[in-house]
Amino acid sequence: MLTLDNNICVLEIVTWNGGTLGGPGRGHTLFNSTGYHLVELQQGEWMSIKLAVPNKGRLNERSIEILKQAGLEIEDGGERKLYATVKNGEISVMFLRAQDIVRFVHKGAVDIGITGYDLVLESGLDVHKLLDMGFGRCRLSVAVPEGKGMDAIADVPDGSIVATSFPNMTRRFFKENGKKVEVTEISGAAEVTPHLGVADLIVDLVSSGSTLKTNHLREIATIAESQAVMITSKEAMCTEKREEMEELALAIRSVIDARGKRYLMADVKVSTLDEIRTFLPGIAGPTVMNIVGRTDIVAIHVVVDKSKIYESVNKLKRLGASGILIVPIDRMVP
Repeated sequence: MLTLDNNICVLEIVTWNGGTLGGPGRGHTLFNSTGYHLVELQQGEWMSIKLAVPNKGRLNERSIEILKQAGLEIEDGGERKLYATVKNGEISVMFLRAQDIVRFVHKGAVDIGITGYDLVLESGLDVHKLLDMGFGRCRLSVAVPEGKGMDAIADVPDGSIVATSFPNMTRRFFKENGKKVEVTEISGAAEVTPHLGVADLIVDLVSSGSTLKTNHLREIATIAESQAVMITSKEAMCTEKREEMEELALAIRSVIDARGKRYLMADVKVSTLDEIRTFLPGIAGPTVMNIVGRTDIVAIHVVVDKSKIYESVNKLKRLGASGILIVPIDRMVP
Protein backbone atom coordinates (compact mmCIF):
# COMPACT_ATOMS: atom_id res chain seq x y z
CA MET A 1 0.00 0.00 0.00
CA LEU A 2 1.27 3.48 -0.92
CA THR A 3 0.02 6.10 1.55
CA LEU A 4 -0.21 9.51 -0.08
CA ASP A 5 -1.62 11.57 2.78
CA ASN A 6 -4.26 11.33 5.48
CA ASN A 7 -7.08 11.28 2.97
CA ILE A 8 -6.03 9.09 0.06
CA CYS A 9 -4.07 5.91 -0.34
CA VAL A 10 -3.21 3.58 -3.20
CA LEU A 11 -3.69 -0.16 -2.80
CA GLU A 12 -1.49 -2.14 -5.16
CA ILE A 13 -3.18 -5.37 -6.21
CA VAL A 14 -1.28 -8.25 -7.80
CA THR A 15 -3.39 -10.57 -9.98
CA TRP A 16 -2.72 -13.42 -12.35
CA ASN A 17 -3.43 -12.98 -16.03
CA GLY A 18 -6.52 -15.03 -16.60
CA GLY A 19 -5.54 -18.23 -18.39
CA THR A 20 -2.33 -16.85 -19.86
CA LEU A 21 1.31 -17.59 -19.21
CA GLY A 22 2.26 -13.93 -19.01
CA GLY A 23 2.88 -14.01 -15.28
CA PRO A 24 1.39 -11.70 -12.67
CA GLY A 25 -0.20 -8.41 -13.59
CA ARG A 26 -0.79 -5.39 -11.42
CA GLY A 27 -3.55 -2.93 -10.79
CA HIS A 28 -3.99 0.17 -8.64
CA THR A 29 -7.10 0.95 -6.60
CA LEU A 30 -7.49 4.34 -4.93
CA PHE A 31 -9.35 4.73 -1.63
CA ASN A 32 -9.81 7.55 0.80
CA SER A 33 -9.32 7.10 4.54
CA THR A 34 -12.92 5.95 5.05
CA GLY A 35 -12.54 3.19 2.51
CA TYR A 36 -14.66 4.89 -0.15
CA HIS A 37 -13.63 3.54 -3.54
CA LEU A 38 -12.38 6.29 -5.86
CA VAL A 39 -11.09 4.55 -8.98
CA GLU A 40 -9.59 1.22 -9.97
CA LEU A 41 -7.02 0.76 -12.70
CA GLN A 42 -7.10 -2.69 -14.26
CA GLN A 43 -4.06 -4.56 -15.56
CA GLY A 44 -4.19 -3.30 -19.14
CA GLU A 45 -4.70 0.24 -17.93
CA TRP A 46 -1.86 -0.11 -15.44
CA MET A 47 0.50 -0.87 -18.30
CA SER A 48 -0.54 2.33 -20.11
CA ILE A 49 0.69 5.82 -19.29
CA LYS A 50 -1.28 7.14 -16.31
CA LEU A 51 -1.85 10.90 -16.59
CA ALA A 52 -3.36 12.97 -13.77
CA VAL A 53 -5.06 16.29 -14.52
CA PRO A 54 -6.85 18.69 -12.14
CA ASN A 55 -10.49 17.73 -11.63
CA LYS A 56 -11.92 21.24 -11.76
CA GLY A 57 -11.25 24.89 -12.43
CA ARG A 58 -9.26 26.65 -15.11
CA LEU A 59 -6.36 24.20 -14.92
CA ASN A 60 -8.78 21.39 -15.75
CA GLU A 61 -10.35 23.18 -18.71
CA ARG A 62 -7.08 24.28 -20.27
CA SER A 63 -5.43 20.89 -19.70
CA ILE A 64 -8.24 19.03 -21.46
CA GLU A 65 -8.22 21.58 -24.27
CA ILE A 66 -4.49 21.12 -24.89
CA LEU A 67 -4.72 17.32 -24.71
CA LYS A 68 -7.46 17.34 -27.35
CA GLN A 69 -5.48 19.72 -29.57
CA ALA A 70 -2.52 17.36 -29.27
CA GLY A 71 -4.69 14.64 -30.83
CA LEU A 72 -5.70 12.78 -27.67
CA GLU A 73 -9.38 11.93 -27.88
CA ILE A 74 -10.55 11.51 -24.28
CA GLU A 75 -13.43 9.08 -23.76
CA ASP A 76 -15.74 8.78 -20.76
CA GLY A 77 -14.47 12.03 -19.31
CA GLY A 78 -16.81 14.53 -17.76
CA GLU A 79 -17.35 16.95 -14.93
CA ARG A 80 -18.16 14.21 -12.40
CA LYS A 81 -15.78 11.53 -13.71
CA LEU A 82 -12.67 10.40 -11.87
CA TYR A 83 -11.23 8.33 -14.68
CA ALA A 84 -11.17 8.32 -18.49
CA THR A 85 -9.29 6.66 -21.32
CA VAL A 86 -7.78 8.03 -24.50
CA LYS A 87 -9.25 6.41 -27.60
CA ASN A 88 -6.23 6.69 -29.86
CA GLY A 89 -3.41 6.04 -27.44
CA GLU A 90 -2.38 3.91 -24.50
CA ILE A 91 -3.06 6.64 -21.96
CA SER A 92 -5.31 6.57 -18.90
CA VAL A 93 -6.47 9.93 -17.53
CA MET A 94 -7.32 10.47 -13.86
CA PHE A 95 -9.10 13.60 -12.60
CA LEU A 96 -7.68 14.53 -9.19
CA ARG A 97 -7.36 17.54 -6.92
CA ALA A 98 -4.53 19.74 -8.19
CA GLN A 99 -2.91 19.76 -4.73
CA ASP A 100 -2.86 15.92 -4.61
CA ILE A 101 -1.29 15.39 -8.02
CA VAL A 102 2.29 16.08 -6.88
CA ARG A 103 2.05 13.34 -4.24
CA PHE A 104 0.51 10.88 -6.69
CA VAL A 105 3.37 11.47 -9.12
CA HIS A 106 6.04 11.30 -6.42
CA LYS A 107 4.68 8.01 -5.05
CA GLY A 108 4.43 6.45 -8.51
CA ALA A 109 0.63 6.07 -8.45
CA VAL A 110 0.54 8.00 -11.73
CA ASP A 111 3.27 8.48 -14.32
CA ILE A 112 2.64 12.10 -15.30
CA GLY A 113 0.71 14.95 -13.74
CA ILE A 114 -0.40 18.43 -14.76
CA THR A 115 -0.64 20.86 -11.86
CA GLY A 116 0.46 24.30 -10.70
CA TYR A 117 4.16 24.89 -10.11
CA ASP A 118 3.25 26.65 -6.87
CA LEU A 119 1.89 23.33 -5.58
CA VAL A 120 5.09 21.56 -6.60
CA LEU A 121 7.14 24.10 -4.64
CA GLU A 122 4.81 23.95 -1.64
CA SER A 123 5.02 20.15 -1.47
CA GLY A 124 8.82 20.15 -1.29
CA LEU A 125 8.81 16.80 -3.11
CA ASP A 126 11.58 15.95 -5.57
CA VAL A 127 9.85 15.53 -8.93
CA HIS A 128 11.02 16.07 -12.51
CA LYS A 129 9.47 18.88 -14.58
CA LEU A 130 8.86 17.77 -18.16
CA LEU A 131 7.65 21.13 -19.47
CA ASP A 132 5.98 24.45 -18.70
CA MET A 133 2.41 24.47 -20.01
CA GLY A 134 2.15 28.21 -20.64
CA PHE A 135 -1.18 28.82 -18.89
CA GLY A 136 -2.38 29.40 -15.34
CA ARG A 137 0.28 32.06 -14.86
CA CYS A 138 0.31 33.72 -11.45
CA ARG A 139 2.66 34.62 -8.62
CA LEU A 140 2.78 33.86 -4.92
CA SER A 141 3.02 37.25 -3.25
CA VAL A 142 3.16 38.86 0.17
CA ALA A 143 0.40 41.45 0.51
CA VAL A 144 -0.33 43.90 3.31
CA PRO A 145 -3.24 46.23 4.13
CA GLU A 146 -2.93 49.73 2.73
CA GLY A 147 -1.77 52.38 5.15
CA LYS A 148 0.00 50.02 7.56
CA GLY A 149 3.47 51.40 6.86
CA MET A 150 4.84 48.16 5.44
CA ASP A 151 6.50 48.86 2.09
CA ALA A 152 8.97 45.95 2.09
CA ILE A 153 9.65 42.70 3.95
CA ALA A 154 12.10 44.57 6.17
CA ASP A 155 9.14 46.59 7.50
CA VAL A 156 7.17 43.53 8.67
CA PRO A 157 7.35 43.44 12.50
CA ASP A 158 8.44 40.23 14.19
CA GLY A 159 5.48 38.38 15.64
CA SER A 160 3.16 39.37 12.78
CA ILE A 161 0.48 36.85 11.82
CA VAL A 162 0.52 35.71 8.19
CA ALA A 163 -2.54 33.97 6.71
CA THR A 164 -1.89 31.66 3.74
CA SER A 165 -2.72 28.43 1.98
CA PHE A 166 1.00 27.92 1.39
CA PRO A 167 2.48 27.51 4.89
CA ASN A 168 5.69 25.74 3.85
CA MET A 169 6.77 28.30 1.29
CA THR A 170 5.71 31.13 3.58
CA ARG A 171 7.77 29.86 6.51
CA ARG A 172 10.82 29.32 4.30
CA PHE A 173 10.55 32.78 2.78
CA PHE A 174 10.27 34.69 6.06
CA LYS A 175 12.98 32.58 7.68
CA GLU A 176 15.34 33.32 4.76
CA ASN A 177 14.57 37.01 5.23
CA GLY A 178 15.30 36.86 8.96
CA LYS A 179 11.71 37.47 10.05
CA LYS A 180 9.98 35.68 12.93
CA VAL A 181 6.30 35.49 12.03
CA GLU A 182 3.37 33.30 12.99
CA VAL A 183 1.91 31.45 10.00
CA THR A 184 -1.81 30.67 10.09
CA GLU A 185 -2.91 28.11 7.51
CA ILE A 186 -6.26 28.70 5.85
CA SER A 187 -8.02 26.96 2.97
CA GLY A 188 -9.01 30.06 0.99
CA ALA A 189 -10.14 33.70 0.95
CA ALA A 190 -6.89 34.91 2.52
CA GLU A 191 -7.60 38.46 1.37
CA VAL A 192 -10.35 38.98 3.96
CA THR A 193 -8.33 37.84 7.00
CA PRO A 194 -6.60 41.18 7.75
CA HIS A 195 -9.97 42.95 7.82
CA LEU A 196 -11.38 40.31 10.17
CA GLY A 197 -8.45 40.71 12.55
CA VAL A 198 -7.30 37.15 11.89
CA ALA A 199 -3.98 38.15 10.31
CA ASP A 200 -1.70 41.17 9.86
CA LEU A 201 -0.74 40.28 6.28
CA ILE A 202 -1.23 37.47 3.75
CA VAL A 203 0.65 35.30 1.29
CA ASP A 204 -1.55 34.38 -1.65
CA LEU A 205 -1.61 33.69 -5.38
CA VAL A 206 -2.00 36.83 -7.48
CA SER A 207 -2.90 36.98 -11.15
CA SER A 208 -4.13 40.43 -12.16
CA GLY A 209 -4.07 41.93 -8.67
CA SER A 210 -7.68 43.10 -8.88
CA THR A 211 -8.77 41.04 -5.86
CA LEU A 212 -6.07 42.64 -3.73
CA LYS A 213 -7.12 46.14 -4.81
CA THR A 214 -10.77 45.37 -4.06
CA ASN A 215 -9.77 44.40 -0.52
CA HIS A 216 -7.39 47.36 -0.07
CA LEU A 217 -4.25 45.21 -0.07
CA ARG A 218 -1.01 45.72 -1.93
CA GLU A 219 1.94 43.52 -2.80
CA ILE A 220 5.29 44.11 -1.17
CA ALA A 221 7.19 40.99 -2.31
CA THR A 222 6.96 38.04 -4.69
CA ILE A 223 7.89 34.63 -3.32
CA ALA A 224 7.60 32.61 -6.54
CA GLU A 225 6.29 32.72 -10.12
CA SER A 226 3.94 29.92 -11.13
CA GLN A 227 2.15 28.38 -14.09
CA ALA A 228 0.78 24.98 -15.02
CA VAL A 229 3.53 22.38 -15.42
CA MET A 230 3.78 18.75 -16.50
CA ILE A 231 5.71 16.65 -14.01
CA THR A 232 6.85 13.07 -13.53
CA SER A 233 8.94 11.25 -10.96
CA LYS A 234 12.66 10.76 -11.40
CA GLU A 235 12.08 7.03 -10.97
CA ALA A 236 9.58 6.98 -13.84
CA MET A 237 12.19 8.56 -16.10
CA CYS A 238 14.30 5.45 -15.62
CA THR A 239 11.59 2.99 -16.71
CA GLU A 240 10.48 1.64 -20.09
CA LYS A 241 7.74 4.29 -20.12
CA ARG A 242 10.20 7.15 -20.51
CA GLU A 243 9.99 7.23 -24.31
CA GLU A 244 6.18 7.28 -24.26
CA MET A 245 6.15 10.05 -21.65
CA GLU A 246 8.57 12.15 -23.68
CA GLU A 247 6.43 11.60 -26.79
CA LEU A 248 3.38 12.85 -24.88
CA ALA A 249 5.32 15.88 -23.67
CA LEU A 250 6.46 16.57 -27.25
CA ALA A 251 2.87 16.41 -28.53
CA ILE A 252 1.74 18.92 -25.92
CA ARG A 253 4.76 21.13 -26.55
CA SER A 254 3.81 21.25 -30.25
CA VAL A 255 0.40 22.67 -29.29
CA ILE A 256 1.91 25.25 -26.93
CA ASP A 257 4.47 26.37 -29.52
CA ALA A 258 1.76 26.76 -32.19
CA ARG A 259 -0.41 29.09 -30.11
CA GLY A 260 1.68 32.17 -30.77
CA LYS A 261 2.06 31.46 -34.50
CA ARG A 262 0.00 31.84 -37.67
CA TYR A 263 0.39 30.34 -41.15
CA LEU A 264 0.48 33.02 -43.86
CA MET A 265 0.00 32.40 -47.58
CA ALA A 266 0.24 35.03 -50.31
CA ASP A 267 0.92 35.55 -54.00
CA VAL A 268 3.88 37.90 -54.45
CA LYS A 269 6.04 39.29 -57.23
CA VAL A 270 9.28 37.41 -57.81
CA SER A 271 11.13 40.72 -57.76
CA THR A 272 10.07 41.33 -54.13
CA LEU A 273 11.22 37.96 -52.67
CA ASP A 274 14.52 39.24 -51.30
CA GLU A 275 12.81 42.07 -49.42
CA ILE A 276 10.06 39.74 -48.14
CA ARG A 277 12.67 37.44 -46.64
CA THR A 278 13.89 40.31 -44.45
CA PHE A 279 10.60 40.55 -42.53
CA LEU A 280 9.17 37.04 -43.07
CA PRO A 281 12.06 34.71 -42.25
CA GLY A 282 9.75 31.84 -41.20
CA ILE A 283 11.27 28.80 -39.53
CA ALA A 284 13.80 27.90 -42.22
CA GLY A 285 12.78 30.60 -44.69
CA PRO A 286 9.50 31.02 -46.59
CA THR A 287 8.35 28.20 -48.86
CA VAL A 288 8.20 29.46 -52.44
CA MET A 289 6.02 27.73 -55.06
CA ASN A 290 5.54 28.42 -58.73
CA ILE A 291 2.11 29.37 -60.04
CA VAL A 292 1.02 27.64 -63.24
CA GLY A 293 1.15 29.98 -66.20
CA ARG A 294 2.96 32.78 -64.36
CA THR A 295 6.65 33.55 -64.29
CA ASP A 296 6.42 36.93 -62.56
CA ILE A 297 4.44 35.80 -59.51
CA VAL A 298 5.00 32.99 -56.97
CA ALA A 299 3.12 31.76 -53.93
CA ILE A 300 4.78 31.92 -50.52
CA HIS A 301 3.85 30.00 -47.36
CA VAL A 302 5.43 31.06 -44.09
CA VAL A 303 5.00 30.72 -40.33
CA VAL A 304 4.65 34.12 -38.66
CA ASP A 305 4.54 35.27 -35.05
CA LYS A 306 0.96 36.20 -34.18
CA SER A 307 2.13 39.58 -32.89
CA LYS A 308 3.69 40.42 -36.27
CA ILE A 309 0.72 39.56 -38.50
CA TYR A 310 -0.67 43.11 -38.74
CA GLU A 311 2.68 44.63 -39.67
CA SER A 312 3.56 41.82 -42.10
CA VAL A 313 0.27 42.05 -44.01
CA ASN A 314 0.69 45.81 -44.44
CA LYS A 315 4.22 45.38 -45.78
CA LEU A 316 3.09 42.67 -48.20
CA LYS A 317 0.29 44.87 -49.51
CA ARG A 318 2.72 47.72 -50.10
CA LEU A 319 4.84 45.31 -52.15
CA GLY A 320 1.86 44.40 -54.30
CA ALA A 321 1.01 41.02 -52.73
CA SER A 322 -2.47 39.56 -53.27
CA GLY A 323 -4.55 36.58 -52.14
CA ILE A 324 -3.23 36.85 -48.59
CA LEU A 325 -4.59 34.13 -46.32
CA ILE A 326 -3.87 33.71 -42.60
CA VAL A 327 -4.86 30.55 -40.73
CA PRO A 328 -4.24 29.29 -37.17
CA ILE A 329 -1.85 26.40 -36.54
CA ASP A 330 -2.92 23.46 -34.37
CA ARG A 331 0.53 21.99 -33.79
CA MET A 332 4.17 22.72 -34.61
CA VAL A 333 6.28 19.57 -34.35
CA PRO A 334 10.01 20.27 -34.49
